[in-house]
Amino acid sequence: MNKFLKKSASLALAVVLLTTGCAGNTVKEGESGSLSESSVSGNLPESYDGQSSGEYSVGGSPVGGESTYSSESSPASAESSSESYSGVESTESSSYSDNTQSSSSSISSSSSSSTSSVLSGGISCEVKTGNTWEESGNKCGSAEVIVKNNSGSAVGSWKVSFTVPNGFKITNSWGGNFSVNGSTVTVTNVDYNGNIPAGGSVSGGFNYSSPSALNSMGGSGSGSASSSSSSTQSSIPVQSSSGGYNPPAPTGEVKDLLKRSDKAVQGDDWLHTDGNKILDKNGKQVWLTGVNWFGYNTGTNTFDGLWNSQLVPSVKAIADHGFNLIRVPISVQLINQWAAGEYPRANYNNAYNPELNDMNSLEIFEYFLKLAEENGLKVMPDIHCAETDAMGHNVNLWYTDKVSVNDYYRALEWLASRYKNNDTIIAIDIKNEPHGKQNEQNKAIWNNSTDINNWKYTAETAAKKILAINPNVLIMVEGTEIYPKSKSNSDYKSQNADDYYFNWWGGNLRGVRDYPINLGSYQNKLVYSPHDYGPTVYQQPWFKNGYNYESLMRDCWNDNWLYIHKENIAPLLIGEWGGFMREPNLTWMTCMRKLIKNYHLNHTFWCYNANSGDTGGLVLDDFKTWDTEKYNFVREVLWQESGKFVGLDHAIPLGENGITLSSAKGL
Repeated sequence: MNKFLKKSASLALAVVLLTTGCAGNTVKEGESGSLSESSVSGNLPESYDGQSSGEYSVGGSPVGGESTYSSESSPASAESSSESYSGVESTESSSYSDNTQSSSSSISSSSSSSTSSVLSGGISCEVKTGNTWEESGNKCGSAEVIVKNNSGSAVGSWKVSFTVPNGFKITNSWGGNFSVNGSTVTVTNVDYNGNIPAGGSVSGGFNYSSPSALNSMGGSGSGSASSSSSSTQSSIPVQSSSGGYNPPAPTGEVKDLLKRSDKAVQGDDWLHTDGNKILDKNGKQVWLTGVNWFGYNTGTNTFDGLWNSQLVPSVKAIADHGFNLIRVPISVQLINQWAAGEYPRANYNNAYNPELNDMNSLEIFEYFLKLAEENGLKVMPDIHCAETDAMGHNVNLWYTDKVSVNDYYRALEWLASRYKNNDTIIAIDIKNEPHGKQNEQNKAIWNNSTDINNWKYTAETAAKKILAINPNVLIMVEGTEIYPKSKSNSDYKSQNADDYYFNWWGGNLRGVRDYPINLGSYQNKLVYSPHDYGPTVYQQPWFKNGYNYESLMRDCWNDNWLYIHKENIAPLLIGEWGGFMREPNLTWMTCMRKLIKNYHLNHTFWCYNANSGDTGGLVLDDFKTWDTEKYNFVREVLWQESGKFVGLDHAIPLGENGITLSSAKGL
């Protein structure tokens, strides 16, 4: 069977896309546009994270949330290729359940002609506003449009409308054809989401600029019911648009797909540190040069972009382009659902990825791990947020009212246990961008206390729990947003901003000098992982009067985190950096690339996703075509020897254009 079918015109796809921004292509009054999954910056605080760097993604929304947002056992022995990819014996895959939804549906794709009739009612929409901010005197923000089919019959196309303030402009949109006429916005379906089963829904969204505020609202619409006259149809299962579902028990084919590669040698790729270097088992210095791909943090419950693209060639393309590591943002909530045997629906194009249709969301993740291994790639899960939410990264801490600190620890322990015999996962970023300002009660602090919001204490506790289960995995520890200028304020009692150093969310590691992370006998598993962004994400003070490499070194990088590398304290991995290839951002991008190259800093570029609001991605809106200009820019800081990309697997070469770690000389 051809595993990569062409997209059917009658495919029902539930994709939630949520990104943020106030720039880019604009749909003005009287105009219309079919704008793909892209967006721009979000509601940025005065010392913003870089989270707007795409983490805003819901089933297709961005960073962080995306967008999208992190020991006594012996080394694992080699496993046979017939074993489950997870590396552990588990019965979870034999029966799936999801407490939120027990139904699934299927529709038929046909190559023949069809007739349609207009349904007079039953199609409605809900507009949910997200982040808001002001720019040039206008109210800017993001909104999600949820189109619901309550007609009792499947529809093959739809149109909805809703009211907005006069002068309203759409600056970016996705998941629909948007037009503005006076105070009315009209949205029609795009090719991949016209079909909505009875009771189902699809989603799109937009970013806007408006003279006055936009509030959440409802809207009306209509749809056309499609009936096929063909005698040759192929049934494509379509997952329901809300909640999860109860898929059948895994077939023999799914089990075969999850088997590890015959070429894999388990346990020979674990890494450790020495001073500011990351080394392999033989003491060879390696260079982690990776990329971020979000979606598991947002509600997509798989990677964003699979509504337009296929998983198999996408993973292969990342390896072929020379990235040797993929940082995967994910939520605590989703991990703990998996641990409980609950598998929220994964949102993807069923026709493009038919081999995934019999898999639950956990199996899709483990299928990705297998594909990564087959292509010589390594993986680093990133605890991007506590709750599954495109805006989850905006929450200051690693816990919420719904997700406790113990839930957070439990998720990390489950990850460590399930993949302790799986050296495809070589590192865990234990929390994306802890942050909070001096006047916020729930702010991340860094001192020698055992306070619940002390990130230093939490990071040590979390790391030791992981390493007690898997002593081989690297632990990535990010920074905070603020740090006291005086030790007399180490309790963070002052609410005066002048008493603190500010940096990007996750980018302030000044506390390491006073209170370094202590992992005891596992200190050689520690890597510090700051984030850094340019002025298109937020106009930080060090950008305002002009800047260059030397000023960035003086005003930001050196005292916040580069000293950790220079003083040989520990290795660094820049977990997020990236942006648009235009000024005022390009100068910063060039300086950051120079820094990474000069010091051979490990890094994971933000990001692969096209729908990263204020950074863009390495691929264009179809999630297949690479942005050649951006890729060629980043390529200069991908690990290469003699014109070949270097992977982190000793046995499997990195894609078609790379070599194994065994074949590399090392740094």
